[in-house]
Amino acid sequence: MPDFTLTTLDISAVVIYALVIFGIGLYFSRQTEDGEDYFLAGRSLSWGLIGISLLASNLSSSSMIGMAGEAYGGIGLAVFNYEWMAAMVLVVFVLFFLPFYIKTGIYTMPEFLERRFDGRSRVYFSAMSIFLSVVVDTAAALFAGALVVELVYPDFPLWMTMAILALIAGAYTIAGGLKAVVYTDAIQGTLLLLGAGAVSIMAWNAVGGWDAVTAVTPPDRLDLIQPIDVENGMPWPGLITGVFLLGFYFWTTNQFMVQRVLGAKNLDHGRWGALFGGLLKLPILFLMVMPGTFARVLYPNLERADQVFPTLLFDLLPGGFRALVLTAMLAAIMSSVDSTLNAASTLVSMDFVKRKNPDISAKALVRVGRIVTAACMVFAIAWSPVIVGFDTLWTYLQTTLAYVAPPALALFILGVFWRRANATGAIAGMVAGHLAAVGFLVLSITDTFQINFLYLAPILLAIAMAVMVVVSLQGAAPPVEKTEDTTWTPAFFKAESAELASVPAWKNYRVQSAVLVVLTLILVGFFW
Repeated sequence: MPDFTLTTLDISAVVIYALVIFGIGLYFSRQTEDGEDYFLAGRSLSWGLIGISLLASNLSSSSMIGMAGEAYGGIGLAVFNYEWMAAMVLVVFVLFFLPFYIKTGIYTMPEFLERRFDGRSRVYFSAMSIFLSVVVDTAAALFAGALVVELVYPDFPLWMTMAILALIAGAYTIAGGLKAVVYTDAIQGTLLLLGAGAVSIMAWNAVGGWDAVTAVTPPDRLDLIQPIDVENGMPWPGLITGVFLLGFYFWTTNQFMVQRVLGAKNLDHGRWGALFGGLLKLPILFLMVMPGTFARVLYPNLERADQVFPTLLFDLLPGGFRALVLTAMLAAIMSSVDSTLNAASTLVSMDFVKRKNPDISAKALVRVGRIVTAACMVFAIAWSPVIVGFDTLWTYLQTTLAYVAPPALALFILGVFWRRANATGAIAGMVAGHLAAVGFLVLSITDTFQINFLYLAPILLAIAMAVMVVVSLQGAAPPVEKTEDTTWTPAFFKAESAELASVPAWKNYRVQSAVLVVLTLILVGFFW
């Protein structure tokens, strides 16, 4: 096992990095004048910043550690299915959903539900989103970061580590808002890719070849597409249903991710940025998943699968190089935490405070956002120990989403594609779906009935959609003003096609989407 000690160079790199990030946060805090500046970066973001920020915020330390852990001791390479499926989901996002988000000028995803339905859906979904932002995204990132520190300082209390990490990320997020988050993400995303690439290359060199990997790895753990009867893996029907639906929630309705696209300077930059983010997901197979598979050769008896990436880090990289990757790990932690904290503060400020007090001043609203950021930070620290009860960090993330997210998806899917869906049907469908989720959870806890969470997600979605359709048809159709700017129609597609006819192919988002789909299918086919 490696020697988990930090050199002076390691510590210096991390300290310098933290000071730079603090400086960026303070710089943007002086440029923050109103709510739009603080929560949506003044709607000024370009496609490159959006794309790298999407990657950095998504591929947090919890992903670096979680995916390598799953490749090592869980479902194997199939964990990458979540990543390539994200590219497919983002194509759907820019085709059918983003135009209406930008057109309506919303700040939050729950606000879109109010535009389409009514305030009940907005409040309900906002509360759900705040809960997920704190207990799934923020808490998981803090826990993952604490795992790394625990290897170096095993006697240092876990909760204290998480508190320090939260304070570092929270400080510049509280000061600078989304613009600080996105610009620091650009730095952090670059370091993240460089650091993960360094670990992957060194691990491959240490293994000595693919034959050494196949000798210790079950064949089904080296396939992306696994058979329906695979044990403790990802059966292919679950890939089509559960993985797609969980990705659909994460990339098209989750404030944490969509917020930086809402900050785009226009629809084109929002689309290009989202597709760029999808393209950046494809190399993750080699940068973050493969190292976990290589570790089967190098460390066959780790006590906890989530220790794989930190172990590779300390064992294979020399001091100077390790400083870079340590900084990338800190970058990943902070990138995820800053994004979720900013998203939670935006939801509370816009969906509760401003909704109740529409005349609140811009400065007061920003002040509320900063207070909420601090409160969410404290709650995430308190919740993080719950994660210890799960086999791997990745299992915690996906299982939690499978129970909570699908009922909300029904509102976005039917809301955008079915004009007849009304407000009462929407709230009834979401409540029914979550009541069903509670029922399945009770059955699972009592060992009465167990179901793979990848199959649970489509079941909950179907229940919510069925209730939504029945209740909507029993009531009146929604007024025209609720549907004209929020629903997709063939006429919308034809009008857009006419506009794109004069756009060069390299700037045409449909052409870009097709290229991304082809590249994704080639990669998946190679590792089928």
